[in-house]
Amino acid sequence: MSKVSIIGVGAVGTSCAYCLAQKGLVNEIVLLDIKPGIAEGRALDMRQAAAIQRFDTNVVGVTDDYTVTAHSDIVVVTSGMSRKPGMTRNDLIRTNAAIVKSVVSQVAQYSPEAIILMVSNPLDVLCYCAHLVSKFPKNRVMGMSGLLDIARYKSFISEKLHVSTKDIHALILGGHGNTMVPMPRYTTIGGIPLRQWMEKAEIDEVIDRTRMGGDELINLLGTSAWHAAGAAICEMIEAIVCDQKRVFPVCSYLTGEYGLNDIFIGVPTVLGAGGVERVIELELDQEDSIRFYESEKVVKQNVELLKAMMAQL
Repeated sequence: MSKVSIIGVGAVGTSCAYCLAQKGLVNEIVLLDIKPGIAEGRALDMRQAAAIQRFDTNVVGVTDDYTVTAHSDIVVVTSGMSRKPGMTRNDLIRTNAAIVKSVVSQVAQYSPEAIILMVSNPLDVLCYCAHLVSKFPKNRVMGMSGLLDIARYKSFISEKLHVSTKDIHALILGGHGNTMVPMPRYTTIGGIPLRQWMEKAEIDEVIDRTRMGGDELINLLGTSAWHAAGAAICEMIEAIVCDQKRVFPVCSYLTGEYGLNDIFIGVPTVLGAGGVERVIELELDQEDSIRFYESEKVVKQNVELLKAMMAQL
């Protein structure tokens, strides 16, 4: 059994913690937040819910005390300013990179063998920031984005076709945000290709809505994610803790795959006890290739911005 610490106990961190506690996958969950009482209160509430939901996971809350997170096996980082209406992920780089630098330096100090699972936005560039600061090997730093994006993609397909999301299998590549690359060619429903279910115009409509999925929620809720993001993080943790060798779209560090180097970007990844155990290289047709490398250019530009900022943070 394992210890998981969640840094930042907003909507997503809280949702992830409760999902993880209910599943009973780990011995201990530590919630840490900089706002006094928030983590302690949410941990207390979950412990009380355990008496009803019948789980035994120990949930602890602390205010900005990283010593309690020591020897964590997995650390989830959701800290940072959330995206507000009218903001892009790029607007967040400077503010959230400074926060991630502070958080990850303490994570590396107290849990030097941990796997870091980044959730903060802009996701791809902040994974790179965490990698630089922690100096952890590439398999132990990753980002959650693809599973959330796929959940949205599958949900919108289900709404259109009135079929169960359980029978939809899909894939998304690229950066997290408006440049993501949903892959109709690798999307099936009950084994039947999506293009036999929907016309191109309908598929394009679903893809556009998926790309803007975070913005749609921001306009409705004032935040870009809640339960779906928490569930996605929990599923990734389960794959690692149980060494399931699941194939997920993960924001992974590339060292030659897809012809790319020194970049974190969403790609199909085998996830197990070692963290990122293998990146799977897909055959891309011309359209997919164009969109994927356009997305990569945007991520790369953000990384260059980050590098220029790091000395000042």
